[in-house]
Amino acid sequence: MDLSKLHFSPGAVLAPAVDWLNTSFHGFFDTISRVVETVLGGIETALLTLPPLAMIPAVSAIVFLTLGWRLALLVLLAFGFCLGVGLWQATMQTVALVTVAVAVSVLVALPLGILAARRPRVEATLRPVLDVMQTVPPWVYLIPAVMIFSLGRVPAIMATIIYGIPPMLRLTTLAFKHVPKDLQELGAAIGASPWAILFKIEFPAARPTLLVGLNQCILLSLAMVVLAGLVGAGGLGAEVTRGLTRMEMGLGLRAGLAIVAVAMVLDRISKAALSRAPKRKTE
Repeated sequence: MDLSKLHFSPGAVLAPAVDWLNTSFHGFFDTISRVVETVLGGIETALLTLPPLAMIPAVSAIVFLTLGWRLALLVLLAFGFCLGVGLWQATMQTVALVTVAVAVSVLVALPLGILAARRPRVEATLRPVLDVMQTVPPWVYLIPAVMIFSLGRVPAIMATIIYGIPPMLRLTTLAFKHVPKDLQELGAAIGASPWAILFKIEFPAARPTLLVGLNQCILLSLAMVVLAGLVGAGGLGAEVTRGLTRMEMGLGLRAGLAIVAVAMVLDRISKAALSRAPKRKTE
């Protein structure tokens, strides 16, 4: 027997499994698609309701009043650039997709990370799974998503969510594992409840590492958004894909720089908003 001709095809196993999922859980997947499309459509409508010449100053003014003039200037310049290169609608589509993907990724990764930090067996179980998820090339995530949800924004956001979970989960686990034990013991000694210890002691102590996790989640989500343009996700990823397939270097460069501008805005605003210390009341 020629052993060199023996090979294992994962597709021979995965294709029937995906067909069974599509047949048995069609209603469930259809519901997910409808919910995702509704949420994304609502956010996009909200972002595109005002004309850009009104939206950009309004957002800049809000950021100025809440986070300072430096971030307001960054928002003004970044979104002004996206408008100036003719990619305003695509930019808002990307902002909507990334916002939803990052929010869901954080909602999934945060409780799992806290649980893994407190349960070594859970961490040991999740570690090889996270190793695989962070090693697999990002475009591979699009294959099962497209097979289940077809083309469009839904498989793109599903793949983006899955791709954004591992860094946030890992860094959440790391953050809560390194919260000083004496702070937790102090909270227990003064009679604080477990929830009070979690939100008033552990979260503030873990905040710097959590911000790094959020930063990585945002950047990886934007990287996946570019690849998601291959499956019809729209937004700036579609413009990058169009520039590549048509060999239009100018379009691809403009869309790439617009993605950088969006990444800077989302990163700086999220970091500044979450790192602000609460103001203490003065007597």
